[in-house]
Amino acid sequence: MPERSASPGLPPARTPHTLRVCALYPDLMNIYADRGNLLVLERRCAWRGIGFELHSSGLGEELEQARHDLFYIGGGQDRDQRLCAEDLLEHKRAGLQAAAARDALVLGVCGGYQLLGHSYLLGSEEIEGVGLLDVRTVREDAQRLIGNVAIEVELEGLSDGAGVLAGFENHGGRTRLGEHQRALGRVLHGHGNDGRSGSEGARTGNTIGTYLHGPLLPKNTWFADWLVARALAIEPSELQPLDDRLEQQTHASALQAAGV
Repeated sequence: MPERSASPGLPPARTPHTLRVCALYPDLMNIYADRGNLLVLERRCAWRGIGFELHSSGLGEELEQARHDLFYIGGGQDRDQRLCAEDLLEHKRAGLQAAAARDALVLGVCGGYQLLGHSYLLGSEEIEGVGLLDVRTVREDAQRLIGNVAIEVELEGLSDGAGVLAGFENHGGRTRLGEHQRALGRVLHGHGNDGRSGSEGARTGNTIGTYLHGPLLPKNTWFADWLVARALAIEPSELQPLDDRLEQQTHASALQAAGV
């Protein structure tokens, strides 16, 4: 991404905030170039004069949950996802649960979304998740859910109360939400959680799971800003406006690809 200033006529602002991000298994859970999500967060903070600290937590490492405002986990190959699932339970589940309990932001994309639930099936094996979301992912004898996708979401602090996320989905699992589990959004185009329910992703407080990647945040920088504000416990309106003409064109192109 090129260097960027604030909206025309506005100098970059300095803020007292620093966004502290922890990437879980960034070398293993990065099958869809989702490291781009972290780059978007870093650049949009830098352009606003917001501090940014990125740490990683890999296999065998305990999670220092109090040091971070936002936790991120992407998707990976089946073998890598199984390794990470085992490590999450042994070394990081308690930390993630404590982080979620204090309203830190936890974002899981694709395989990371599945790991935030109660369980998912890998072949005939049921893999236990960390249980931050009341979802379970099963397998069906059916085709993978692949293609461009767009969903409508309602998020606190948005000026009009709702927005549209665009991305790409590619998953064989069917994720089923518990009776009282809130979906992240309503499918406008694409398959979503299971190809039938019309729901996509899941959200409980500041814990969010979604199948949208490609990656997610470069296509939806308004959502990246919402995540930054949420993780810093400020209103999105408190973030300094940026000259987002290029980002808006990218978002419009992603929506068009998804038929919206």
